[in-house]
Amino acid sequence: MTEPEGIGAGHRRREHALGSALIVLVRPRYPENLGAVARAMRVTGFRRLVLVAPLPLATASHEQARKMAVGATHILDDARVVETLAEAIDGVDIVVGTSARHGLREVRTPRTMASEVVALAEAGKSLAIVFGGEREGLRAAELEGCALRVRIPMVANEPSLNLAQAAMIVLYELMVSAFDSGAVAPAR
Repeated sequence: MTEPEGIGAGHRRREHALGSALIVLVRPRYPENLGAVARAMRVTGFRRLVLVAPLPLATASHEQARKMAVGATHILDDARVVETLAEAIDGVDIVVGTSARHGLREVRTPRTMASEVVALAEAGKSLAIVFGGEREGLRAAELEGCALRVRIPMVANEPSLNLAQAAMIVLYELMVSAFDSGAVAPAR
């Protein structure tokens, strides 16, 4: 298996064109997921985390969030906390909503979405990738406001993936697409 261009290029930190996209968690519940999402962001080159109406335990300062973040506590420390999704995505050009719901129109896989999003970023569009909370995901109205909708295909009859697992899959596909397209920023 060959690595996408830019991945594994020495041990230097590489950046890609999507690194400034907002990663938005709506109503996150568990601090462990918050920390694991921050870690997933760090290893895939994303920096900007926004928490929308987090439940009481889902705080950047929670011991379990920090434990799970492993090297990404700076992402937790810099996370912006807002009350509404509208506030989180204010000024963003393209919003991508993730969902495990069936029956959504024009739903994409993470891989298909990633190539579309890279092209949009290269055209100068700002992006937000939105994940719903662990129990109920994004509400129908929240998904309707998203320009693109993504569902992770699964072979099992499971209702959904864990929030951090879903984030890792989506962020990985975005990173690989960015590197494959050559949308790589200079090494730090």
